Amino acid sequence: MKARSVVLAVISGMVFGCQLVLVEPVMAGSPIICAAGDNSFVLKSDGSLWAWGANNKGQMGDGTTVNKPSPVQIGADRDWVSFVTGTYMGAYVLAIKADGSLWGWGMNESAQLGDGTNVNKPSPVRIGTAKDWVLVVPGNAHTLALKSDGTLWTWGLNNSGQLGDGTTINRTAPVQIGTAKDWVSFGLGRSHSVALKSNKTLWAWGGNSAGQVGDGTIEARHSPKQIGTENNWALVTAGYDQTLALKADGTLWGWGNNANGRLGDGTTDGKTSPTRIGTDNNWVSVTTGFAHTLALKSDGTLWGWGRNQSGQLGDGTTEEKKSPVQIGTDKDWVSVSKGSAHTIALKNNGTLWAWGANNSGQLGDGTTGNKNTPVQIGGNW
Repeated sequence: MKARSVVLAVISGMVFGCQLVLVEPVMAGSPIICAAGDNSFVLKSDGSLWAWGANNKGQMGDGTTVNKPSPVQIGADRDWVSFVTGTYMGAYVLAIKADGSLWGWGMNESAQLGDGTNVNKPSPVRIGTAKDWVLVVPGNAHTLALKSDGTLWTWGLNNSGQLGDGTTINRTAPVQIGTAKDWVSFGLGRSHSVALKSNKTLWAWGGNSAGQVGDGTIEARHSPKQIGTENNWALVTAGYDQTLALKADGTLWGWGNNANGRLGDGTTDGKTSPTRIGTDNNWVSVTTGFAHTLALKSDGTLWGWGRNQSGQLGDGTTEEKKSPVQIGTDKDWVSVSKGSAHTIALKNNGTLWAWGANNSGQLGDGTTGNKNTPVQIGGNW
């Protein structure tokens, strides 16, 4: 799994920490984009990693805590193959190199980097000595990662059982979750985790005060619990206190917190078990974050709903939407990722676009003014 093309193929079938969305098929050499908190990141086809926006916890990895309103390269290495950023605050980053080693930097106050400490790191540090990491996903202050043998590992904050190890004890270094070796993808929320196994069953655990685990209750779960009995789940993403998922038939489902209409069912009523969103069956990917959601259809159109006070939906307004609305008329979107209140997206011609909150320069256009429609960032990536 050391080749970048293989990594991209794996990523295309899942959503993870930065809540990346990709339309399949994904070709080797395509840039990987990621937005989280008040940051934006791009992994170029040459293996170099770039970032811009807030840097208060050293999440830029450039050894400083100075904000960057335009893209800057993170170090000089060109052997990065994948990366993810903390889901909400976006204040920490974890990345995998071509040799399978795992690295982290930024906020570490809850030991979310997994280096055995709780000290922030403004530059990349190696996490352990293992070289068989294939996927890593950070949440708000906890992290899950997958090894090549299909085992699941976790560390960081565990106050709601979000690590899934049966306890509420924080972990400063990776610990294995059970003995199963058939995990394939997962998503992390503020205090809950959701995951898919190779048999396409859905599992969840952690905080459940809004029904985000999806088992029909609001009781916290400290270890993985299967959600329903279906085995046709294709993709899952976790937001602040909500979960959205796709089935193999292209239908969209949501549950948990529904404030601002972030589930997209036309209401603001919370759901404690999976509820179908609309009647369309051509969804190919979905990403949800603090309070807004973006999704792509098979025709390359981009859709958004939920909170929109900073223009993060990109529909030219600042009004929240309780049901999916199309963003413009373009049909050439290939990937999209959202931060706390901003969004970045890639078109099939390699151009990068951004919109929403820009108070920390997270859009990367050199300004700090919000944008409620997509603006192009630089040239081709």
